[in-house]
Amino acid sequence: MSRRVLLKGLTIVTMNKNNEVIEDGSIAIENGVIQFVCETDAQTQDWQADETYEFTGKIAVPGFINAHTHAAMTLLRGYADDMALMEWLSDKIWPFESHLTPEDVYYGTLLACAEMIRSGTTTFADMYFHMDAAAEATKTSGLRALLSRGLVHTVPGDESAIADAVRFCTQWQGDADGRIMTCLAPHAPYTCPPEFLGKIVSEAKSRGFMIHTHLSETKDEIEQIKRTYGQSPVEYMLSHNVFSCPTLAAHCVHMDDQDMQILSDHGVAVAHNPGSNMKLASGVSSVAKMREKGIVVGLGTDGASSNNNLDMLEEARLCALLQKVTTGDPTVINANDALQMATIEGAKALRIDDKVGSLEPRKQADIVIFGTDSPNMTPEFNPTSNLVYSANAGNIEYVFVAGRLLLDQGKIISFDEQLAIDECRKRSLRLAREAKSN
Repeated sequence: MSRRVLLKGLTIVTMNKNNEVIEDGSIAIENGVIQFVCETDAQTQDWQADETYEFTGKIAVPGFINAHTHAAMTLLRGYADDMALMEWLSDKIWPFESHLTPEDVYYGTLLACAEMIRSGTTTFADMYFHMDAAAEATKTSGLRALLSRGLVHTVPGDESAIADAVRFCTQWQGDADGRIMTCLAPHAPYTCPPEFLGKIVSEAKSRGFMIHTHLSETKDEIEQIKRTYGQSPVEYMLSHNVFSCPTLAAHCVHMDDQDMQILSDHGVAVAHNPGSNMKLASGVSSVAKMREKGIVVGLGTDGASSNNNLDMLEEARLCALLQKVTTGDPTVINANDALQMATIEGAKALRIDDKVGSLEPRKQADIVIFGTDSPNMTPEFNPTSNLVYSANAGNIEYVFVAGRLLLDQGKIISFDEQLAIDECRKRSLRLAREAKSN
């Protein structure tokens, strides 16, 4: 049965190609798809809705797209802080993760989904393991996601992880009414030697999967790959045909002009993670320069163990401020640029900008509604500036995904949020005890 929903009275920050902002606007939705976005007028009055929301004075934006995270790492939030990346991974994170069960990952992912819904994320790109459990949690939450199993070479000749990743991708692609998408994820150049990487690329090309990977995150990585292969990490991935597949590369902090040109020439999209990069002292990506070269740059939070939150508003603000202070140019990434990166550019990075990322007809109704009746949102000279520089997750009142309401007046209604919190509290304590006993 067809279901029609009308959202009225909004300031609509569309993020369409003209960056149009509509005052006193309406959004009509039918079966989860936007039918029209316009000023509230006779067209609106004539449209027969089954349900109408009066949102006078509120702001509507496209749902944020978290282009890189490890959702179930909510279980490790605060477990290992103030450490360098490789020490952090080898001494703390990997020993902890070795004890994770599928049920742990389910609840860790569900907790992440709650946090993301509350902070306006409607789509996320996740790379982790026990991904069937992560997919079940995503399905339960109502969110949209690009899911992948992180592939790390461990034992020579053992390609069982690749086979399982292909099985996962094939099984889950298009599930949850199309909200779940899948891809292959070679973890990073330093964990994927040539033969292993080549097999992943071969599977991706033959089956039409895109690739999600970490790339050029730290100076140590650059030096290690240079010593081992005589190439930069970008050159290494190029030489093994990774970029012959649609590729989403997380971080890309340390790149020279030649590296950037390679990414641009091959249509590689970048997921910039300013919060995580700052906390791990990895460095600051040259976002402005990448964008000048035509590289699509979205935003990601990384995992909650290296950020330590999943708040895309914070990432948008950090992105803009970091580029200003490092370039000495206050105009370099403006509020609209940052909001583009959190929405439509993220959609382009995930290759789903035909479905989400802006509020316009024929796109999925992934919509976030901000309240403005609060001190930090007053006055209202520029809604885009207020969103990027003033707003916080507490201003978000409603979240829709495919027209389905997930957050209603600040309350998650798609699943039991308290259950996820309670389960993660007890599971994280158990996992910490088990990690210490190694």
